[in-house]
Amino acid sequence: MNLIKEADYRKEIKASPRAGYLFFGDEDYLKTFAIRHARDTLCPDPTFAFFNEMHLDAVDFTPDKLLDALMPMPMMADRKLITVNGLNFNTMRPNELDALCDVLAQLPNYDYNVLIISVAADCLDAGYLPKRPSAVLSKLGEHLTPVQFERCTTAKLAAWIQKHFAHNGVQASPEFCTAMPDYCGHSMYILANEIDKLSYYTLSHGLTEATDANMRLVCTPAEEYDAFAFTNAIMEGKQDAALAILADYRFRRVEPLMILGDVTRVICDMISVRAMVSDGTPAAEIASVLKLHEFKVSLYQKSLRNTSEKRLHRALEACTAADTSLKLSPQGYTALERLICTL
Repeated sequence: MNLIKEADYRKEIKASPRAGYLFFGDEDYLKTFAIRHARDTLCPDPTFAFFNEMHLDAVDFTPDKLLDALMPMPMMADRKLITVNGLNFNTMRPNELDALCDVLAQLPNYDYNVLIISVAADCLDAGYLPKRPSAVLSKLGEHLTPVQFERCTTAKLAAWIQKHFAHNGVQASPEFCTAMPDYCGHSMYILANEIDKLSYYTLSHGLTEATDANMRLVCTPAEEYDAFAFTNAIMEGKQDAALAILADYRFRRVEPLMILGDVTRVICDMISVRAMVSDGTPAAEIASVLKLHEFKVSLYQKSLRNTSEKRLHRALEACTAADTSLKLSPQGYTALERLICTL
């Protein structure tokens, strides 16, 4: 199975696209954007788009209909684009998967097509990538090139948010763009709507820059788990809450080392904030030095009221021990469960 990333796919679709791709992963917004990009690249002439772009939806999808779509030659173009949306491989029966793969095996016979099967975030168990893909992903990977659309990092989200505001004619500082996902969530679909909402509010009031106060006035806060909520539950000894958040991480198949890295970073930030607060450093200066948003600094300060310096350093030592355990042996989430239950 030749698993590739979104960036690799973008290069290929321009230069030398393969016969078939399987879009999967957490970020559905980027899948939609990638399909639109494929459409613009492969079907640039709207006159012939009717003949060269075909869409199949899960509501009436059958393998035979896919084969019927593959057969016609493109008109006045080198390639024809076929997209399939809405399939749920978690509920698909084995004989249905076999029938689909029988059709996919015929893709080399119709090499004038580019087929994209786009799967929603919760509709394919990918296994533990890259080392242990699921049986379904491996089987599909025999015929299609899997493209993984991972959840964007906060840094990438911040850059995208700033560009989206600029497109709407609104200024947004890097600090504000970094903080916005903490309030509105990390889903790009949701963020796109909230950015547009805040942009229209800003411009309608004769303003030019998005602000934290206006965001809290017009945007909808998201309830989602993050590294701070997880770390806070651990530090406050709320084992049930911490284990529930870990269960959510496990369900979303977030790598244990990535989870531990985020927790360690939060604890280190809290240690730094505590030290600077003890020295009388103002919150604005703390935010500037540590490159954090003032709102996050205030959250850290609130959490630190119930956490001793000794407990913070003990938590950091426990994170170091968990990191060693994860790297020396494949303990997976067990090391994180032990971290939660020993503090």
